[in-house]
Amino acid sequence: MLRLYKSNQQRYLAGLSLIVLIYCLFYLLFADRGETILIPRKCRHVIKFLTTLIVYLVGTSHFGKQQNFWMLYLWHMVHISLLSAITCIGLYDWIFGMVSYQVKEIAASMQEFLISPMLYIAMGILNKCLVITSDKI
Repeated sequence: MLRLYKSNQQRYLAGLSLIVLIYCLFYLLFADRGETILIPRKCRHVIKFLTTLIVYLVGTSHFGKQQNFWMLYLWHMVHISLLSAITCIGLYDWIFGMVSYQVKEIAASMQEFLISPMLYIAMGILNKCLVITSDKI
């Protein structure tokens, strides 16, 4: 079997690089453009959902190969719970009409958190600290 990565650190850095790239492309090509408002609302929802799903799959792919299964479990729990909340808000918006500005901002903040590399970095730092602590015991 061909090993793509020599270590967990290389796998972690590859995942981080992909998430940073997706995050930057999302904001450069979609979110921070004035023309985005011209895209139909449902299409914007799909683009945001697919971007979040791609980041989730990248993290799942890279954390799934780690020996620390708690990282994958935490990754799943955070993403699935927040994606469920965002999906409920989106479905309400599609079926019953526009949601309030405050609810849109909450959904946007959750989506921002899920696609930003912040969660991935925090999990890497936590893992590093726990590995150092377990080595001392």
